[in-house]
Amino acid sequence: MDVSLVIFGHWLQTRQFALAIAGSDWAYPLVQATHFTGLSIWIGTIVAVDVRLLGVGKKSAPPLQFSDALFIWNWIGFCIAVSGGFLLFSVSSETYLTNVAFLTKLSLLIPLGLVLHVVIQRKAPGWEKASETPIVARVAGLTELLLWLCAATAAVLIPNEG
Repeated sequence: MDVSLVIFGHWLQTRQFALAIAGSDWAYPLVQATHFTGLSIWIGTIVAVDVRLLGVGKKSAPPLQFSDALFIWNWIGFCIAVSGGFLLFSVSSETYLTNVAFLTKLSLLIPLGLVLHVVIQRKAPGWEKASETPIVARVAGLTELLLWLCAATAAVLIPNEG
């Protein structure tokens, strides 16, 4: 482990806001609920679009139109999830920085949330022009769903790694 990360972790968890969350009977559960709400919105909109790319669901609206309708909710959920996640991380950042499950979750979220998902959103207009959903769109949707399953599994294992 890089010493500078440990120093950063210690510094972060000794900030007043992190100590206030950790020391409160109600703040930590509230932040956790906020994080889970953001994740539910973010992942829910992603899954909805991905299953449409796989050809599941009502065919009256193409995947792009469906994706456009959920776009703002997707990124609102992302912002809520990241904000809540950062606050949760700040409470025990030294511990999280050495937690294999947490590091696995983060290593999946970066390519998943910031690369693959954005690529899918950008490529959807071209995919929509085809008479049938292209195989690359189906593979992208399936890959994103599988990576989310892996990230969720890693997240569930975080408390067991401490």
